[in-house]
Amino acid sequence: MTALEIGLAGFVALTILIYLGIHISTSLLVVAYVGTAWIRNDWDVAGTMLGQAATDSITEYEFGTVPLFVLMGFFVMVAGVGRDSYMVAHRLFHRVPGGIGHATVVGNAIFSAITGITVAAVVLFTKLAVPEMLKRGYHPRLAVGVVAGSAMLGMLIPPSVLMIVYAVITETSVGDIYNAGIVPGIILSAAFMGAIYLIAKLRPEWVGGADGDRYDSDASLKALLGQVVPILSLIALVLGGMYGGIFTATEAGAVGAFGALIIALLRRALDWKVFWNILIDTGYVTASLVLIIASAAMFSRFLAMSGLPSFMGNWVTEHQFTLMTVMAVYLAVVLFLGTALDSTSTVLISVPIFAPIFKTLGADLVWIGIITMIAVEVGLITPPLGMSPFVVKASLDKEGLAGGLTLNDIYLGALPFAAAALLVIALIVAFPKIALILV
Repeated sequence: MTALEIGLAGFVALTILIYLGIHISTSLLVVAYVGTAWIRNDWDVAGTMLGQAATDSITEYEFGTVPLFVLMGFFVMVAGVGRDSYMVAHRLFHRVPGGIGHATVVGNAIFSAITGITVAAVVLFTKLAVPEMLKRGYHPRLAVGVVAGSAMLGMLIPPSVLMIVYAVITETSVGDIYNAGIVPGIILSAAFMGAIYLIAKLRPEWVGGADGDRYDSDASLKALLGQVVPILSLIALVLGGMYGGIFTATEAGAVGAFGALIIALLRRALDWKVFWNILIDTGYVTASLVLIIASAAMFSRFLAMSGLPSFMGNWVTEHQFTLMTVMAVYLAVVLFLGTALDSTSTVLISVPIFAPIFKTLGADLVWIGIITMIAVEVGLITPPLGMSPFVVKASLDKEGLAGGLTLNDIYLGALPFAAAALLVIALIVAFPKIALILV
């Protein structure tokens, strides 16, 4: 077999292994090692080359963002940031039709700007928001759909772990793609809120009618704002520092982790046992992510060695396909993969093939990255295996809130938010400046 044929076989093998349920990093390692050894006809050389690729990837300065932002996320979770942001948003929007739904979106956006962990957001807001919406007469499908849909913001609003994986594969700047996610993240949040407002106007009974936006808490707005000022200040410091060029993404992670530690201490949310558990959990998450990053770098090195990406780029050029044609095919592939795979697997399968093609066509890979993040997010709430509805269902069952709700109900409830996300993708495709304005 030629190197090109081996590269194609490796790509197919990776897809099959992931569909069979083999862990992502294991699949990448096995395919990269066997494929490289096959091309070079030397197992020792393959081991050396791939070991160097892994070392090069995880020793890059920018990837120090991984443990730092993970640590920051754990600190703010312990400090109760998610609940505070939700309560303030509820107070601000309780007079707007669909107020609790808007509060869930805003709370999720704030939570995402600190943690970037989608699963954590789904679990937290299933516990916080769903009971409140059901108590006020919201349609059960809308209640769970809002949570599943708004949790998608965790991948787009920095610090996003998936953005780091994309940056590794495409060799783009983590700081650039973080900055690029800010404006689209705000637009996507507004689109979700627009969908809720439209539903509230067309189907008032779905948001509990006149009683649906009742605000029960006795806490004043001033008191609530006092609780979230430290969090908002932390977000402004981290994101503002990166955008203003005051510090790099890695330094922003360090500043954010330290600031989150101070907030947790001031709220008396930390003791030695909790602190130790946070460090252990940060280590677990970081080790898992670093292994995926290193494996992705090895697989990308194998593909480059096979010549498959270059061949695909030349083929597209020879046939004079336009950027929009390739974009349509790419989005179709990402959305299709998202119906059955997790977000990381979807990126690792699709991006290594299409990124060189986009580069050949002169597209900015940071712009492509933002489009990719949103498209992958749509996959999170798309049947049959979109992750967010499964997490919502498991959380509902654990809290005894499921009632008669099925997975199908959650998928249907999330459908308006998938449609809103697709509209935002179309907007960013048509106007790339939206994603690149802060880069």
